Amino acid sequence: MKRTSIRILTLITAAVSVLGVTNAASAEPVWKPRTPPLSTPWTRLVGPNNALPEYPRPQLTRDRWQNLNGVWEFAGAAAGEAPPIGQSLAERVLVPYPIESALSGIMRHEDRMWYRRTFTVPNDWRNNRVRLNFGAVDYDSVVWVNGRQVSTHRGGYDSFSVDITDALKSRGPQEVVVGVTDMTDKTWQPIGKQRNVPDKGIFYTSSSGIWQTVWLEPVASTSITQLDQTPKLADSTLRLTARTTGDTNGLTVEATAYDHNRVVGRATGAPNTELKVPVPHAKLWSPDSPFLYDLRVRLVRGHRTVDDVGSYFGMREVGMAPGADGKLRMTLNGKILFQMSTLDQGFWPDGIYTAPTDAALRFDLEQHKVLGFNTVRKHIKVEPDRWYYHADRLGLLVWQDMPAMRTGGTPPPDAQQQFETEMHTMVDKHKSDTSIVVWVPFNEGWGEWDRGATGRIADDVKKQDPTRLVNAHTGVNCCDSHGDSGRGDIIDYHQYVGPAAPVPSPTRVAVDGEHGGFGLEVKDHMWFGDGGAYEMEPDSATLTRRYVENQRDVMATAQRCGISAAVYTQITDVEHEVNGFFTYDRQVRKMDFPQVKAVNEAIIRTADGSGGGTAPGPGTPGPDGIAYYPFSEGTGTTTADALGHHNATLTGDATWTDGHPGSAVRFNGSTSTVDTGANVLDTNGNYTVAAWVKLDSLGGFATAVSQDGPDHSAFFLQYSGQDNRFAFSFAGVRALAPSAPDTGRWYHLVGVRDARAGSLTLYVDGQQAGAASMCDGGPGAGNTVIGRAKYNGGPVDFWRGAIDQVHLFDRALPAGEVAALYNSGR
Repeated sequence: MKRTSIRILTLITAAVSVLGVTNAASAEPVWKPRTPPLSTPWTRLVGPNNALPEYPRPQLTRDRWQNLNGVWEFAGAAAGEAPPIGQSLAERVLVPYPIESALSGIMRHEDRMWYRRTFTVPNDWRNNRVRLNFGAVDYDSVVWVNGRQVSTHRGGYDSFSVDITDALKSRGPQEVVVGVTDMTDKTWQPIGKQRNVPDKGIFYTSSSGIWQTVWLEPVASTSITQLDQTPKLADSTLRLTARTTGDTNGLTVEATAYDHNRVVGRATGAPNTELKVPVPHAKLWSPDSPFLYDLRVRLVRGHRTVDDVGSYFGMREVGMAPGADGKLRMTLNGKILFQMSTLDQGFWPDGIYTAPTDAALRFDLEQHKVLGFNTVRKHIKVEPDRWYYHADRLGLLVWQDMPAMRTGGTPPPDAQQQFETEMHTMVDKHKSDTSIVVWVPFNEGWGEWDRGATGRIADDVKKQDPTRLVNAHTGVNCCDSHGDSGRGDIIDYHQYVGPAAPVPSPTRVAVDGEHGGFGLEVKDHMWFGDGGAYEMEPDSATLTRRYVENQRDVMATAQRCGISAAVYTQITDVEHEVNGFFTYDRQVRKMDFPQVKAVNEAIIRTADGSGGGTAPGPGTPGPDGIAYYPFSEGTGTTTADALGHHNATLTGDATWTDGHPGSAVRFNGSTSTVDTGANVLDTNGNYTVAAWVKLDSLGGFATAVSQDGPDHSAFFLQYSGQDNRFAFSFAGVRALAPSAPDTGRWYHLVGVRDARAGSLTLYVDGQQAGAASMCDGGPGAGNTVIGRAKYNGGPVDFWRGAIDQVHLFDRALPAGEVAALYNSGR
C-alpha cells in the first residue's frame, strides 16, 4: 500500500475514534492534536495556550478584552437534543479550528455538535456591559450563558456579538455552551468549496463549528459597534459613520486621524451620522505605497469619554476610465492599473479553513508580493478580519467573492433569500477594508437561479457600496452560468489554460477571471496519492517555462484586447489540485520565483491602456472568399479549392453523398475529416466561415469547420450538444442560435469574426442568430479542417452527417452579404 493511502486510512480510522478519553474511566479528557496528512511550518507551533492570540478586529480595537480561544469541551449532538447545561462533555477541542481539522483534535465531521467551557469575568469589568463576540461559526448556532439562551445566528462567514451581562453570575466561573448545526452541502447554505465528501477535483474538506476567534470585551451601555469608512479623494476627506448601540442622547462623536503620531484632521458630530474627517495632502494608498492612517474615535458626553476605539484607513479610490486606445479599464486613484492576481482558496492541510497561526495567515499574502502580484481574488470564502488587515498593510488589492451555494439544481426561494442576506452582510462588514476593490456575487453559475436575479443582485450591491466595482458573475461564460445579465461593472470570462480575452464595452471593463492552472506533483507533499491540474508538467523548469509563456499571452491580451485584470490559478496546491506556486503544506516552491516576478511585473508595467497591434486589413473583395470547397467531385479522396491552391483530402472514411444541391461529403462522427493541409485563415484578423450542414443526430458536440491551434481550435463553427443549438465559438465562449435544429435538414451556417469589435456573430439561413464578445480565440497556425475540432491537444467533436459548399473569407461579411451568400446556395 502506498504511503499516502496509509495516511488516508489513518485519517479515516481517526475520524471514528473518540479523542481524549483514556482507558481509565476516571481520567480527565485532554486535548491532543491529530496528525494531518500534511503539516505546514506552523503546525507544531499551535497549542492550547497560543491558539490565535492576536486581537481579532483591527478596525475596531479596544484596550481591554479576553480571548476565549483554547481548549473547550466538545461532543457530537442529535437533532432536538437539549443543551448540556452544567454537564461535562466527553471530548476536547481546540477553538477556533474547525472540527474536521487535525489542529482541532477532533478531525471528523458532525452535522450537529456542542461546545462548552467556563470563564471568569475580570473584577474591573463590573461597571461595564460584557459582550461575547464570535468571529465566525459555521453554520447555525445557538448560545447559552449560565443556562440562559442569549443568541441565535445563521451564517458561516460573518461575525456576531451578544451582550451577555444579564446572564452573568455575580462572581465565580461562568458557563458558555454553543450548539452548532452544519449540514454543509446537504442543504443550500453558502459553503464555497466545502463538501461533506471532498472529491479528487475542485471541492475540498468541510469546516464545521467555531472556526474564528471567540472573545469577550467590556463596553459601556452606549458604545460603538462599527465604523463605516469611505475615503473621498475629490475633497481629501474620510467619510466616517460611527454606528452605536444604546442611548445616544447628548453624545458626540470625536474622530481624529493620525499620520503616525501627527494629527492630520479632526471632526465631530452626532452618532450614526456621516462625518467628514479632513485628510489634507493625502498620502494615497496603492500596492506600491500602502500607506495607512491611524484613527481614534471617541464617544463623549460633555467632558466624559463613554467609549474609545482605535482603527485605521487608507486613502484610495477605485474606478474605470478609457485608455489611449479607447478601451475601458480599471483604475486606482484615477490611473489605469492592471490587476495581476492569483486565485486564493484559503485552505490549510492542518487547519482546513483556519490558518494555524497569524504568521501563516500573513504568509500567503506576503508571497503574492514576492511573486510580483498586486491583487488577490479571495475565492468563494470570507476570511477573518486580520487577513484583510494584512492585505491592507501589504498593499494588495482584493476581489471578494461571495461564498457560493452548492452546484447542481436550483436553490429554493428561502435559500435564495438567505444567500442575498448573507451577501449583503458580507459587504456591510467589510466595506471599510481598504484592500477590497471588487465585490463578486456569483462564480460560474454555482447556486445561480436566474439571470435576471443575478443582474438585480449586482445592482443591489452597487447601490449598497457605490465606491467599488461589482463583478456580477465571474466566469459568466462557464459551467452552470445562466448567461450574461449585462449588469455590474465587469464582464468576466474563465478559460483554462487561457488566458481568457473578453472585450470591454463602453460601460463595463473586461477581465480574465481565471486562467492557467499548470500542475506539478511533488513527492511527499501530496494530500492524495496523485494530483490534478488543467495541464500537468514533468518538472519545475517546465512548469516555470509554461507559466512564463502563458503570462506573455496575458501581456499580449492586455495590450491588444484591453482586459484590465487576470487571475492565475493558484497560489498554493489544495488537496487534489496541484496547480499552486507552493505545495499545499507551503513547504516547497514549485517554480523559479524570480522569473515569475519578472513576467508579472512586466504585465503590470506595460498593460497601461496604450493598446497594441494593428488594425485588420480590408480583406479580399468578392462574394466567394479566398477558398471555396463546392464538393462537386462526387468521387475520389481529393476535393478542389475552387478559388485557390489549398485542395483538400478526404480522410477517415469520409464518403460522398447527395448535396445541397449536387454532391456533398458525409462524415461518420468518429474519424471522418476533410483536411485542407494549410492554415487558410489568419485568425488574428477578420474572417468569415460558411457551410451548408446536415446533422444525423443531436446530443454531443459536432464541428463543421475549424482551424487548429496548439491546444484548441482557434474557432469552431459547430453544433453545441451542451446547449442543443448551433454555435460559432471560441474556446470558452459561444454565439448561440436561439433554438434547437432538426436532424436530416440542411442549414446554412455562417460565422463572422470582427477582430476590431471583438465580436463573434452566428447566422443561420441568412439571418443573424447569435452574438458574443471575445478578443481572440487563441493562435490558429494549424490546418483548416472540415468535420472536426481540436481541444486539449487532440481531435474532438467529429461531424455526424453531411457538409457542402464551404466558403472561407479573410474579412468580416456584413449582414447583407451573408444573406446573399445564403440565397446563392439555396
